[in-house]
Amino acid sequence: MANQFQLFKRRRFSAMFFTQFLGAFNDNIFKQALILVLTYTAASQLGVEVSILNNLAAMLFILPYFLFSALAGQIADKFEKSKLTRLTKLLELSIMVIAAVGFVFEWYALLFVALFLMGTQSTFFGPIKYAYLPQAMQEDELVGANGLFQMGTSLAILLGMIMAGILTQVPQPLYWISLTVLVIAILGYFSARSIPTMPAMQPDLKVNWNIFTTSVSTVRYLYSLRFLFFVILGNSWFWFYGATFLTQTPEFSKVLLHGDESVVIFLLTLFSVGVSIGSLLCKRLTKNQVSLRLLPFGIAGLSIFAIDLYFSLSGLSINGNTETLIGVSGLFAISGSWRVFVDLFFLGFSGGLYIVPLYASMQAYAPKSHRARIVGANNIFNAIFMVGSAIFSIVVLNSLGMSLPQLFLVTGLLNIAFGIFLYMKLNKHIKYASIQTHDDPLNRHD
Repeated sequence: MANQFQLFKRRRFSAMFFTQFLGAFNDNIFKQALILVLTYTAASQLGVEVSILNNLAAMLFILPYFLFSALAGQIADKFEKSKLTRLTKLLELSIMVIAAVGFVFEWYALLFVALFLMGTQSTFFGPIKYAYLPQAMQEDELVGANGLFQMGTSLAILLGMIMAGILTQVPQPLYWISLTVLVIAILGYFSARSIPTMPAMQPDLKVNWNIFTTSVSTVRYLYSLRFLFFVILGNSWFWFYGATFLTQTPEFSKVLLHGDESVVIFLLTLFSVGVSIGSLLCKRLTKNQVSLRLLPFGIAGLSIFAIDLYFSLSGLSINGNTETLIGVSGLFAISGSWRVFVDLFFLGFSGGLYIVPLYASMQAYAPKSHRARIVGANNIFNAIFMVGSAIFSIVVLNSLGMSLPQLFLVTGLLNIAFGIFLYMKLNKHIKYASIQTHDDPLNRHD
C-alpha cells in the first residue's frame, strides 16, 4: 500500500484504530483529572501527602498488568476478538459510571477502585488490539498499521492530558469530567461494534485461571522464543526510557525552565508529535517490510538527544529568582531554549523509529496460536520496567543526589550500553526465528 493513511478506508483497520484511540484518550483524561483532583483538593481534605496519593494512584493502575496480563493473553487467543473488544468497552463504560459517581460525590476511595478497574480493563484490551493487527492486516500493511497505532496512542495520551487540564479549570469541573468520560466510553463502544469478526486463533485452549502459575508459564514460554524475548525486552526498555523522561517533565519545566502549566503541555506536545512523525515514517523507510534496520538509528537518536538535553539544560541562563512563572512565548525569548525544544522533539522522533519495528516484529514473529499471550508477556515486562524507571529515578535523584539534567545524561549513556546489547542479541537470534504467515486476506472484511 503506497500510503498508509489509506488504511483508514478499511473498516478492519479504522474501527479498531478509533476504538483504541478513544480508549487511550479516556484513560488519560480520567488518570490526569484524578491526579489533579488529588493534588489540589483531596490531599488537603484527607490530610495526606500529595506524593503518597499520586504514587498510590500510579501503583493501582499498573498493578493489574502484573496480575492479569498472562490471563488476558489466553482469553484473547481463545475467543473471537471483535466480541471480546465490545465486552471490554462495555466494561469501560461501567467503570466510568463508577468514576462519575466518585467524582460527583468526591468519594476518593471509589475513584481509586475505578482506577484499578481501568487498569484491569486496559490489561485485557492490550493483547486483543495488538494480536488483532497481524490477523487483520495484509503483510505489506503491518508496519504502516503499527506506525498509525503508535501515532494514535501518543496523540491520545497527550490530548487526554490536555483535556483533563481544561476540564479542571471550568465551573463545576467534577460534573464535566464525569460527563466527558461517560460520553467517550459510549463512543468507544459504538466504534467497537464496527470491528469485523476475527476467528479465534486457538479456540480449544483450556484457560488457566490461576493468575500466578499462568504468568510464570507465559514468561517461560516467551523465554524459549529467544528472538521474541529480546524484542520484548527492547519494547519494555522504551517504556522505561519514556517514563524516565516524561515523569520528570513537569518538574524540570517548573524548576529548570521556570515555566507554567502551558510549558509542560508544550514540551509533552513536542515529544508526542516527534513520536508520531517517527512512527509514521517507519513504513516509508522500511519499504513496508518487517525489519530491524531502523533500530540502530532509533537507539542512537535516543542517546544523542538525551545527552544533548543535559548540555542544553545545563547551558540555559534563566534567573533563578524569577517569582512569576513564564509561559511558552516567554521561554522562546530565552537564549538556548530552542535547543531544549529540538532535543525533546527528536527524542520522541527517535523513539518512534525505535518502537515501531519492535512492535511489528513482535506481531509478525509470534506463533499465531500464541500471539495474544506473547502480547500479555510483553505487558508484564512493560509494567516491570515502568516500575523500575520510578525506582531508578528516585535512586539517582534522591539517593545519589544528582540533578535532573544528570538523570537524563545517565539514562542516555545507559541506553548506549543497552542498545548495543539488544541489537547484538536480536541479530544473533533472528536467523532462528521465522515470520508467521498471515491469514487468508479473503477472510478479511474492509
